[in-house]
Formats: sequence, structure tokens, C-alpha cells
Amino acid sequence: MTDDDQKQLGKTLWAIADQLRGSMNADDFRDYMLSFLFLRYLSDNYEAAASRELGSDYPDPQAIGNGGKTPLSVWYAANPDDIAAFEQQMRRKAHYVIQPRYLWGNIVHLAKTQDGSLLDTLQKGFKHIEEDSFESEFQGLFSEINLTSDKLGRKYEDRNAKLCSIISELARGMALFSTEADTLGDAYEYLIGQFAAGSGKKAGEFYTPQQISNILSAIVTLDSQEPKTGPRGKLESVFDFACGSGSLLLNIRQRMKKAGGSIGKIVGQEYNITTYNLARMNMLLHGVKDTEFEIHHGDTLKNDWDWLRETNPAKKPRFDAVVANPPFSYRWEPGEAMAQDPRFKNHGVAPKSAADFAFLLHGLHYLKDDGVMAIILPHGVLFRGGKEADIRRKLLEDGHIDTVIGLPANLFYSTGIPVCILVLKKCKKPDDVLFINAAEHFTKGKRQNQLGDAHIERIVRTYQHREEHTRYSRRVSMTEIEDNDWNLNISRYVSTAEVEVEIDLGSVHKDLVAIDKDLADARARHNTFLAELGLPLLP
Repeated sequence: MTDDDQKQLGKTLWAIADQLRGSMNADDFRDYMLSFLFLRYLSDNYEAAASRELGSDYPDPQAIGNGGKTPLSVWYAANPDDIAAFEQQMRRKAHYVIQPRYLWGNIVHLAKTQDGSLLDTLQKGFKHIEEDSFESEFQGLFSEINLTSDKLGRKYEDRNAKLCSIISELARGMALFSTEADTLGDAYEYLIGQFAAGSGKKAGEFYTPQQISNILSAIVTLDSQEPKTGPRGKLESVFDFACGSGSLLLNIRQRMKKAGGSIGKIVGQEYNITTYNLARMNMLLHGVKDTEFEIHHGDTLKNDWDWLRETNPAKKPRFDAVVANPPFSYRWEPGEAMAQDPRFKNHGVAPKSAADFAFLLHGLHYLKDDGVMAIILPHGVLFRGGKEADIRRKLLEDGHIDTVIGLPANLFYSTGIPVCILVLKKCKKPDDVLFINAAEHFTKGKRQNQLGDAHIERIVRTYQHREEHTRYSRRVSMTEIEDNDWNLNISRYVSTAEVEVEIDLGSVHKDLVAIDKDLADARARHNTFLAELGLPLLP
């Protein structure tokens, strides 16, 4: 499928969503829409794996007819004694099992025939996938999809009819396109972006715009110590401690694959339960096996993930790459005990009014010595005083801040403020800080400004080769930063203002005198002509 076809599928599904949701809140409808798309993916992927496994024994879909049966339902009915062995083999090869009655094909048949058991079948199917399908338990994966909600209808029959309508239309829309795994994954990403665009401030909870994800993924996949040598061959592990729907992690994975590299383990953490479920679905939808990723539901600031609180240095989790787009200037209650938290005790605790540095230090704590971290933060972290100034100074003195990138305003759905990307390393080689001021390099859009490919490539190339360009980028010595009282305000070091041309007043005066003389000569000649014609002269 071409890129245009993939985009068109996303647009088709979005149009269906916009048509069907009626008075339902877009955020609520999102959960239904994306869950059904996820079920379609799991079903297609599973049936393809089953066909390969059974070979010639797999029933011919054309021979079954359109009576609602799926090839697997036919095989199950004909081979009851072989089901257990078959499912054991599928768990080993496909990493999950879905019973035939819960496959998308059967669900669509129930929807198109307005079968009264659709709602009940969906409820049981979602529970089956959460508890029985995978070796890794995906408990609560569909917890935010309330199939008994009054928003679908007040009575069971009304809710069932609404679901029949939604699923039938989705099936019709998807039937217009080829729906390989990558295609459905891209459609899922497109829909997440569209729902984010309509969610306003709430979008920041689950979505980092693709253009900004592209910058972060490009930075952390380059060699951490020598970026100019190009991409790394492998990332053993990558961590996003505020992963939202997981799009940034998947962007990194895709970039590594395109460069011929690979990722060992993808790890994410997310506090919002709905977004946490979106992330897990998103991983599976993009072909990431359940053994290749781990998304944890929990509070990053409280560090309530037991695995991350390992006190044995030999077992402490550390990552090659750390990325994050945490909530900006989040208010939190650190408490006195936080001063002794291993994440903060060397640098200090961020103030209650803004947890930006708390998020940053959390990520830095789990970064490998030769790793790289890229985090999106508000500009305030660059210059605010008080506790934040102390943390910033310590980070600079320890040589952890490698690059400061200023981005244009109004790139996010959730806020119009300009933001920055901080690139951090534990063992960076250059004894300076690279400042990139890209604030004025963008394409103006109707709702959000956009970074084009050329804008993104320039930022990444400048970081990779540590280039200096007038009014765009500059390497600044630690001495100069110290002289500025450790203030990292980008405009102090890279101003985008045009240099005013120096005016030579003596030369200007000479030019004006010459012009005045030319005017007097011209007036005299003109009056000569007027006098000959007997007309009034110019004064």
C-alpha cells in the first residue's frame, strides 16, 4: 500500500468516526474506535499465522461462503481434539491466541446481521484477550471501553444497535483498502493524531506531534559519543517515562529499522490509565511482540515501579536512550523524603510549582554512562531562579547538558508556548554547550505551526555535526555560561535579530546636499521652459 493509500485509509476511518459519534465526546468515542481497529489487527495477524501453521488443512475462505463462519471456526468444529495442541503452538509462534467467536470476522458478521448477542460477545471477547490470549497478561487493556455506557444507548438493545452501526461502517471503510499490519498501525497513528487535534489541552496527555518525535528519535539513534559517525547499529534498550500512546517509542523503533539497526527492549511508563491502554495496543498494532516491550502504569514522580527502585547497582535498570515529553510545569508535592531520593539527592529537588527538573532527573538517573537523553521542556527551565537555578548549575558543572534546541511556538495541540529540547549525556566529550535557535524556522499553519522535513533535517544535522551558523547555532564555552550566571536563555547566545547596518552620517549629508543641488538645477531649467510659454513659474 502506498503512503497516499495509508493516509486515505486514516482519513476514511476518521470521517466514519466523525459521522458516527454523534453527540458522544470525541475522547470517549476514540476508545471504541481504536479498540475495534486493534481487534481487527489482532484477528488478521492471528488468522494469517494460523493459515501458515495449518497449511493445506486451513479451510478455504472462498469455500466457506458468507454465512458468518470464519476459517478457524470451521477448523475448530472439525478438529476438537487438536485444538489444545494448536493453541499451544500458536502461543509459541504468534505469541497469542484468539478463539474463533471473538475474531473480527465473526464480530462484523454479528454487526451486519444486527445480531442481539453482539454486545455480549464483545464483552466476553475483550475479557478473553485481556486474561487468556497472551502469555503476558494484559489485564485492563480494554478497561476504558464501557460497553454498558448510556452514551451508547439507555437500553441493551439500543447499545447493541449502536455498536452494530459503528462496526459495520468501520468494516465497510476498511474493506476499501488493503489492511496489512503496517497499514493498520499507520491508520491507528493517524487517528490518534486526529483525536489529539480535536482534544485541545488534553492532547498533551497522550500525543507528541510527529514532527517533534522525528527530531528526538533522530537524535537518540545517532551514536551518543560521536554523533557525526551516524546511527547506532543497536539500542539495547530505550525508555520513555511519560510515554503517552507510545508514538515516540515507535518512532525510534521505526528509525532504527530503516537504518538497518534494531532495539532490544522498549520500556515505557504512563500515569493516565486510558493512555496507558492506548500505548499497549499501539505497540502490538505495530508488530512489537509482547516479549519486546513493557509498558507500566504508574506515577513517574513517585517512582512507584518496583523494578526501577532496584537498590543493587548491578541490577539497576539503565537505558541506552531516554526520551520524554512530560507535562509542562506540573505541580507536585515532593515531600521532605524526596531530598534523599537517589534520583534527586545529587542535584536537588524541583520546586512544587514546576516538576520539570524532577522529570529530567528521573530520566537522567536511568541513563547509561554512554547513553543519550532528549527531553521536551518549557523554556522556563533555561532561566528560572531558585531551586531550579541550583539544579541547572549542577547539571552544567557536571557536564550533563550537551545541547539546547529552541523550537517555534504553537507546535503542540496542548499549548501555544514555545518549547525546547534538552539533550543530556553523562559522559559528553565537548567541553561546551551547543545552542540551536530554530524558533523562527517553521511553516505557519491554520491551527498549529509545522516543521517541514527541511527544518527537521537542519536541526538534526546541526546537532550531529555540532555546526555553527549565524543567527541559528553556536557552541558556547562553559566560561561564558558561568559569566551569565548559568542562565541558558537561548537568545543570550544565539540571537535571531538582524545586525543593524552602521550609518555614516557624513556620507548621508553629502548625498543629501548633492540631491538638493540637482533639484535646484532641475527647477531652474523647468522655469526657463515655463517663462517661454508665459506660464507661472515654480516657487
